Amino acid sequence: MSKQVFINLPVTDLKKSMSFYETIGFKNNPQFSDDTSACMVVNDTIFVMLLTHEKFQQFTSKPIIDAKSTVGVLNSLSMSSNDELNNFVASALKAGGREYREPQDFGFMQLRCFEDLDGHNWEATYVDMSKMPAQ
Repeated sequence: MSKQVFINLPVTDLKKSMSFYETIGFKNNPQFSDDTSACMVVNDTIFVMLLTHEKFQQFTSKPIIDAKSTVGVLNSLSMSSNDELNNFVASALKAGGREYREPQDFGFMQLRCFEDLDGHNWEATYVDMSKMPAQ
């Protein structure tokens, strides 16, 4: 069985956050969602758990950061093409996200970064292995 990754994010408005993540292509799994949390499916092995602050606080004794002013993690997803990368970020911006740095072109790799409604950072990358520098 493949390992699964669950990214747990505290959110201030669960419904708005669900809408944001649905707009960028994640699917809600209602089996693991309620009025305090939502399981957003990226693919068969990656899930984003959106948790109200009250729910999130049940899992830690540490204070919840304000992700709009403090960075705790950079969440990165690979894309299968540069078009997919650009469409993904365009969807995030349309849904209310904010691109927090200029797009990067490393020749073999494209990188774009945005934050969600609560300021959680996401990086989208496309790596063209045929352009990868020789080692």
